[in-house]
Amino acid sequence: MTTITSKVCIVGDFAVGKTSVVERFVTNQFSDKYLTTVGVKIDTKEIDLPDTDVRHKLVLWDVAGSDRFGDKEFAYLRGAAGLVFVADGTRFGTVDSALQLRGQIDERYGPVPSVMLLNKHDLASEWTVSEERIGELGLVFVDVYRTSAKTGEEVESALLRLASSIVEATLADAP
Repeated sequence: MTTITSKVCIVGDFAVGKTSVVERFVTNQFSDKYLTTVGVKIDTKEIDLPDTDVRHKLVLWDVAGSDRFGDKEFAYLRGAAGLVFVADGTRFGTVDSALQLRGQIDERYGPVPSVMLLNKHDLASEWTVSEERIGELGLVFVDVYRTSAKTGEEVESALLRLASSIVEATLADAP
């Protein structure tokens, strides 16, 4: 079995659920207690990719929430093999923040495999992001997921898809 280790950064605006998404993926747990991430929080999870002989160790960098990055935040992103952009479906402006961050990151480091998570789908009745807007996001991000860190909806699917994309890119670049 081949083992690949990849750095994945989770980015997005304040209070969109980045830490909760990571906690759900890594430990399959959710906490209602809100704790602001200061700087960066690092977790790891190893997964066996379906239909392959690849074990993928994801080193997940949960970067403090922001709608734009400075030098410190960009330093955290250096060497990332993949990105998870998280927005809050109940706060329309967080989608624009994620798009703005995507532009800044692509400009600085170039494109890398990434997914967009529209989080808090358990509150779908309170969503301010329209289906039309979600369709537009599909033109910018290859994969857009309606997730809920609270219920676990689509969190693992999104991260497994990203892990597969990273492996495909890594193997394509190998000599």
